[in-house]
Formats: sequence, C-alpha cells, structure tokens
Amino acid sequence: MQNLPVKLYTAEQVREMESIVIKENDIAGIELMRRAGAAVFSVLKKCYKFNKLIVFCGSGNNAGDGYVIAKLALKSGYKVIVYSASIPKSLSGDALIAYEEYCDSGGLYDDQVDKPILTECVIVDALLGTGLNRIVSGQYSEMIELINNSTCPVISVDIPSGLNADTGSAMGSVVKADKTVSFIGLKQGLLTGVAAEYCGEILYSPLDVADEVFQRVNYAAKRIQQSYLPNRNRCAHKGHNGHVLVVGGDSGYSGATTIAAQAALRIGSGLVSVATRQIHSHFINNHQPEVMCHGVEDVTELVALIEKATVIVVGPGLGRSKWAQSIFSTLLSINKPLIIDADGLNLLAKQAIHHNNWILTPHPGEAARLLDCSTADIAEDRFAAVSKLQSKYGGVALLKGAGTLLSNGDEIFVSTTGNPGMASGGMGDLLSGMIAGLVAQKIDLMNAATMAVYLHGKAAELSAKQSGEIGMVATDLLPIIRQLINE
Repeated sequence: MQNLPVKLYTAEQVREMESIVIKENDIAGIELMRRAGAAVFSVLKKCYKFNKLIVFCGSGNNAGDGYVIAKLALKSGYKVIVYSASIPKSLSGDALIAYEEYCDSGGLYDDQVDKPILTECVIVDALLGTGLNRIVSGQYSEMIELINNSTCPVISVDIPSGLNADTGSAMGSVVKADKTVSFIGLKQGLLTGVAAEYCGEILYSPLDVADEVFQRVNYAAKRIQQSYLPNRNRCAHKGHNGHVLVVGGDSGYSGATTIAAQAALRIGSGLVSVATRQIHSHFINNHQPEVMCHGVEDVTELVALIEKATVIVVGPGLGRSKWAQSIFSTLLSINKPLIIDADGLNLLAKQAIHHNNWILTPHPGEAARLLDCSTADIAEDRFAAVSKLQSKYGGVALLKGAGTLLSNGDEIFVSTTGNPGMASGGMGDLLSGMIAGLVAQKIDLMNAATMAVYLHGKAAELSAKQSGEIGMVATDLLPIIRQLINE
C-alpha cells in the first residue's frame, strides 16, 4: 500500500474541501477534474502496457473524470472506447465540459454495451462516485457485472462504483478494482467493511490542494500508525513491566486462555497469571511454564489474584456457565483496567454497564449482541457501530474485522494492517493478551489498543510472507510479535 494520509474523511467533508478550493482559492472545478483525470492516467501508464482503454462513464462528476482520462489516452495514441450509462449530452457543469473536450479531441462513445469486447485492455471505472446514496440497479448494475466478469485490469476513479464512501458497505453491485485512485481527502469507507474485497491497491493524490484547506475541514477518522514502546531502564525488573491476569477457560476451553497469556508475555509483560478451571491448570503450564496458573473453582479464590494484577483479561474460553457468571460479576466490581473479549462480551450484553476503565474487543456478532441489533446492522455502518458501542459502554470500543475500528469517544482509528489469514480461531485471544501486556507496561488504554491492533495485523502480514495466508494460526504470530515489539 502507498504511504496513505493519516486523516480520513467522509464524502461530505471532501465536498466541503472542494468547495473551498473552487470558491476561495480561485481554482475552477474543471481544473480539479483535469487533475484527477491526469492522476489516474499517470497510474495507468505506469502500471499497464496495453494500448487499448475502455472507460465506463456514469452521469455525474465521476463521469467527467472518466472523459478527461479518455481524452488524455487518445492524445497519447491509445485506442479508446467509452461506454456511457447515460446520454452524455445530458451531463451538466464540469462533467459536460470534460465530455465536450473529449469529443473535440476526436473521441466517441458507444451506447451499445450488450456485448462489449473487454479483452487486452485496461478498464476505467468512472460510473459512480462518492455521492452514491441508493442501491445500484438497472444499467449501472449491468455495467458493473460486465466489468467484474472481464479478465482485464480495472482502475476505479476515486472509489469503486457501488461502494459507500462513508461506511465501506456495498450498495448492491460493486466494481472489483485492481487499483483505486482516491482524490483530495482519503475516504474512510475505503479502509473498512467490504472495501478490501473491492478496492485493490489504494493510491492517493491530493490534486495539489493546499495544506491550509485540509486544516480548515474536520476529519472523520485516522489511520493507525506504528508506534513504539519507550526504551526500558537498564535496571528494570519484572515488577516494573506489570502483571497481567487472564481469567477464563471453562471446561474444555483452556486453549484460549493459554494463547492470551502467551501473547501478554511475548509483548513484554513482566508477569502473567491465569485463573481457570482446576482441570486446566497443569495443562497450561505444559505449554508455557512461565505462566503462573491457578485453578479457581470459587470466586473467593480469585480475590488474591486480582489484588496482584495490574490489568485483567476476562473472556477467552470463559463460557456462560454459573461459574463464568460469578467470575464475571466479581470482576465488574473492581477498579482495575479490564480487557473484555469473547464470552465476557456476551455476558456484558445482558447488563449494559458503562465504565471508562476497560477495552471491549467484539467481532461483529458480539457487537450485534452488545447493541441488540443484527450483524447486518453492524456491517451496514461500522463507524456508527463502534461509536454506539463506545457511547453505551464507555472506555475504548474495538470493532474487529477487515479494517478494525477503535473509538474512545473523541476519535476513531482505522487499522490497515492484517490479511484474511487471520480468520482463524484464537486470533482474538491473541489480540486481547497483546493489549493487556501493553497496558501492564503503563501504556494508556487507547494507545495500547491501537498499538496492539497494528502489531497484530503486521505480524500476520509477515507470517503470510513466510508461509502464506491459508493455514495461519494465532500461535504462528507469537515469535513475530516479539520481533516487532523490539524494533
């Protein structure tokens, strides 16, 4: 991925910036359109050797960008075919100017798209832009299907047609691009939801918009960037690096607590304890002898362990039995940082308690239970969902998935590390342990969560480079986590 901007914007915020540029900086809209077209054409020339270009245009400004690209390609000697989802003469404003300039250069368009020849060419998707607010249908849907059924490389202009720029959700049919070139403000919807399936490589051009314009418009979210632990004191001992307590592992579920404990160790916690069912206590030590493992059958046995802990992870393998419920209720009454995952979240969903000293780490299904809605509701707008989670429960809300989101009520952060290989059991337990290990080392909740999410995904990327995505398991990442945290 290109070194993309940190700040992310909604479509409306980008339109606000465009308005400032046009009205106050005395730059015509058609000039911005020409710059956008030139940015895409530059990528096209650099990345692909075909001399044939097929451009699919819609009825708005996105189409205008498409006609600029088509004109540039004509002047460079490409064979160009434009297919339009609307009558081009019905365009207005800058898009109409761009179409007329394309025609003046000898360009033509073809409105017969029943059987287009989509071979040995590059396809430019300029059908629908960031203003899309309804389900794609009719000829637009048919054109998107034609594009997706081709084997030619596809470049989307600003955003893949059919993808919601604000939420990253699919508005019906969506173009599956190989590259997406985004302009002015990077749209937040390009980095979460189903966007990873459709955007391909994301490239960015500010179109020479002045920094002052960006400073005048609020941003909606930020990309998570790599951050680092401070250097350790040369005289440090284990007590200086915190004590993580992992609570969970009902009968038959010792693996989850083991993974969380191992992650806390590998990311640097000085001490790690596990409170679990008596039957598991010896098994866990066989996997990781450095972990202090305690069999706990009654909540009274938990009190002394809680007192020693700096931070507590509750939920991995916890289950929902009476034992689990009594353990969870006890932990809710203490005033120490909590990392709540898995069945801890399912138990919390029945109580709806607000607290500022915890991090909640739900996947979409758990988030739906916490918000009493469907997983489809979560997927429809992940940004709204993570904000609602934080507002309802407090602390830091972390919504897992492609493009993990985090909110502390003041800001939203988006992760751009990770890959599909992480879709396997234990990855969430690993993340919870990593977060707890950082909190134990005196990193505040939000920074611990963002740092852990970044490293979690980065470790998966490095693991995939070594052995591929398929078959990746959570414990594969442990040695890589240690490597990354020491960089």
